[in-house]
Amino acid sequence: MEFPALSLAIDNCFASKRWTRPAEWMELVRRLGLSCVEASADTEADPLYTGPEYMEDWVEDVLRCEERSGVRVVNLYSGHGTYTTLGLAHTDARVRQRMRELWLKPMIRAAAKLHAGLGFFCHAFPEAVLQDSGLYSQQLALLEDQLSEAASYGAEQGLDVVAVEQMYTPHQVPWTIEGARGFIGEVKAKGGFPLYLTIDTGHQVGQHKFIRPEPAHISKMAREGEGTADGRGIWLGSRRAFDRFEECVRNGGTVSDEDMAFIMADMDCHPYLFSASQDGDCYAWLESLGCYSPIIHLQQVTGGVSTHLPFTAQMNSKGIIHPEKVLRSLLQSYLRPISNHLPPRSLQIYLTLEIFAGTSETQGEILKNLRESVDYWRRFIPKDGMRLDELVAEDY
Repeated sequence: MEFPALSLAIDNCFASKRWTRPAEWMELVRRLGLSCVEASADTEADPLYTGPEYMEDWVEDVLRCEERSGVRVVNLYSGHGTYTTLGLAHTDARVRQRMRELWLKPMIRAAAKLHAGLGFFCHAFPEAVLQDSGLYSQQLALLEDQLSEAASYGAEQGLDVVAVEQMYTPHQVPWTIEGARGFIGEVKAKGGFPLYLTIDTGHQVGQHKFIRPEPAHISKMAREGEGTADGRGIWLGSRRAFDRFEECVRNGGTVSDEDMAFIMADMDCHPYLFSASQDGDCYAWLESLGCYSPIIHLQQVTGGVSTHLPFTAQMNSKGIIHPEKVLRSLLQSYLRPISNHLPPRSLQIYLTLEIFAGTSETQGEILKNLRESVDYWRRFIPKDGMRLDELVAEDY
């Protein structure tokens, strides 16, 4: 059995709008005691707003700074820019083409020149698509086609890793474990080239809102007048199901057999709008799909939001992300049977701190939080390149 080599890295998103030149953020990464960095498009490296000439110069600058600093860009990653648009799932083909040709392909080429991997998220489905199961199937197939093309183009350019990030809600796929498994399997089947995942330790905070309810729960919520248009208490998926449910509430809270049959049939028609309980569990994601995640984003989570907190003593005392559990869960994914319809298992994983800096935080506060986070994780990954089975004492 072959286990991956693990390295500790950090995303340079912390440097956005502060330390913007490669020489500046590489020096900070070096002082943190790290030699692996993930370069965010938000830190002045986004092809859509910088242009091709700048990106060529940026790549050359990065290569020069790597020589001087000993810090290496191991992955490029998308930032907030492409996260906030429909992008590759836009309903207008012109926008999809623009995202492919002017953002995704230039990022692939830049990653290839840096001998790095590429991770990204640059798509979303609008509500009109989610409400129409036929249209959703068409748009999902279009997205898979484009990501298959991206994986093929990445392989052509020499990339080992093209990875899409997992998210939290129905309009941003992949967002469930089984959905993600099917998604990367379908992309591979379409083009023959692997599309990997990026699992983020904080991207499981939304799925619990979208668990499909049982009939008894639907009846109970109707009697209590819950789950109406303000979104309290229940998730039924489509607007049609909600409309029928709200009619029951207005009529005294009784859900007749006919009403229930209508709601259940409508939920059957929109399975992509629902999650399972395990989808809200970071460790379930790692156990199921961690071996297909060559990039794993690390953030501490203390509540029901994904705010990319640091791993400081204060946050760790109330946080749910524990390095030992992350590593053990990851090991379990490699102990599962190999699935031939999915990508080859990753043999190099970058556990990448993705810690956001608040607008009002001082430079000193930012760097203190980063230092404490790196020191904390170095207790569990003392040296880059160690194999997962060396780091986890497990009788397997």
